[in-house]
Amino acid sequence: MEIGIDSFAAILPDPTTGRLPLATTRMAELIEEVVVADRVGLDVFGIGEHHRGEFLDSAPTVILAAAAARTSRIRLTSAVTVLSAADPVRVFQEFATLDLISKGRAEVVVGRGSFVEAYPLFGLDTRDYDDLFAEKLDLLLRLGETTNVTWEGRFRPPLQGQGVFPRPHQPQLPIWIGVGGTPQSFARAGTLGLPLMVAIIGGSFERFRPLVDLYREAGKRAGHSAETLKVGVHAMGFVGETNTAAKDAFFPGWAHLTTNIGRERGWSPPTRQQFEAMAGPEGAFLIGDPKTVAAKMLQASETLGGVSRMTFQMSTASLDTAAMKTSIELLGTEVAPIVRATRRA
Repeated sequence: MEIGIDSFAAILPDPTTGRLPLATTRMAELIEEVVVADRVGLDVFGIGEHHRGEFLDSAPTVILAAAAARTSRIRLTSAVTVLSAADPVRVFQEFATLDLISKGRAEVVVGRGSFVEAYPLFGLDTRDYDDLFAEKLDLLLRLGETTNVTWEGRFRPPLQGQGVFPRPHQPQLPIWIGVGGTPQSFARAGTLGLPLMVAIIGGSFERFRPLVDLYREAGKRAGHSAETLKVGVHAMGFVGETNTAAKDAFFPGWAHLTTNIGRERGWSPPTRQQFEAMAGPEGAFLIGDPKTVAAKMLQASETLGGVSRMTFQMSTASLDTAAMKTSIELLGTEVAPIVRATRRA
């Protein structure tokens, strides 16, 4: 199992003063997080894409390129690229360039986005939410296969054999499909034979097993091998010296963001009791000491029929930079060895 981190570059107010840190400070801390993850042997680091004030990740490839220049082995990916609101040609060019800078460590996870701010920002209609993604994914996949593409669709001007450059360092740029809980998205990824990254940010891992099965069944019907149909999980996660320390470091930022987003979406304010349930044995949060987190990761993989990659969304803990650095180090030096040794046994 590959183990890594996803960050949304959250910028959160100090709970005592209410003041936001300088964006330049937060960005420097984020790059340092990637450096630490590389040093302790984690496999992958992802940067999300949002277009709102709580996050600094509206241009993820720029952040990833900065991280590429300071790392040597960790794979660098989006988490996710909102492909529906982007030009696939530009997305391909940006990640191919990142692949050159990183000497073959770039990947892209594409999705429709759980936040919709990108659509009006770039002049798109949310009523075309799925059609935009399907068409642009088709073009992105074509760009990965050939340099000179002839293609026509509804939402961007046609291509008539123009060359798209640069080409990536890797023979083919890895493209994953990022999904939430929509069955059609799981089936589409399986039919295309693309690796699947499932965002499980609440509830339980068991709830997603039927959807993962749907992905695998669709892939099998389309003639793809089981080895091709890789499943990754993106989950809320954080590691501390103790279970209490991990939860106390993660909860304030999680509560702040969940309250703000929930207010927009009509949710009830989150409670510590709800958080504790999600961090408990039956919940989907991977939060606790190294042994607790490793055991829960292994159980989640078994529940979902085998997971190839698991990434921790821990940026809501960025209020405590020392705890964040410790968490990354523990994930790489204590959690990952337990998981890898158990999977090899």
